[in-house]
Amino acid sequence: MPDTNITGTLYLLHTVVGAMRSHGSGKVLITGSIAGFTPGPFQAVYNSTKAFLNSFAAALRNEFKDTGITVTCLMPGLTDTNVFARGDMLDTKVGVSEAKGDPADVAKAGFEAMQAGEADVVVGLMNKLVVAGAKVTSTQILAEVHRKMAKPGSGKP
Repeated sequence: MPDTNITGTLYLLHTVVGAMRSHGSGKVLITGSIAGFTPGPFQAVYNSTKAFLNSFAAALRNEFKDTGITVTCLMPGLTDTNVFARGDMLDTKVGVSEAKGDPADVAKAGFEAMQAGEADVVVGLMNKLVVAGAKVTSTQILAEVHRKMAKPGSGKP
């Protein structure tokens, strides 16, 4: 997961940003996550890599602010993809949640935000509330809430 989320992102950006600098313009879209605002018991590596990407995007955006290159960070919440099945999470509250976003809507919001040069995009009112709450809640409480949602077996009736 660190290789995909962190190393892969860094490699791809290093590969293309030089050309963007040469042209004096470009648009970058990094897929972070609202999970990056929360310590993630049972998903510690995932949440940590997303925290890195959220922070990296903000730092890169600042570095590039006078270059003509914009950096947008898409921070989706739960999205209805196969990640829950692939991650063996179908028995968790997050895995069975019906509050997942439509992947096409999430992708469209990210693309439109990137085209507009926006900094961050969080899709959905509930996800925006989660991010706002995470910014004013202790990490111990956030970890405990996440634990209850991601603990194996938590989604069984």
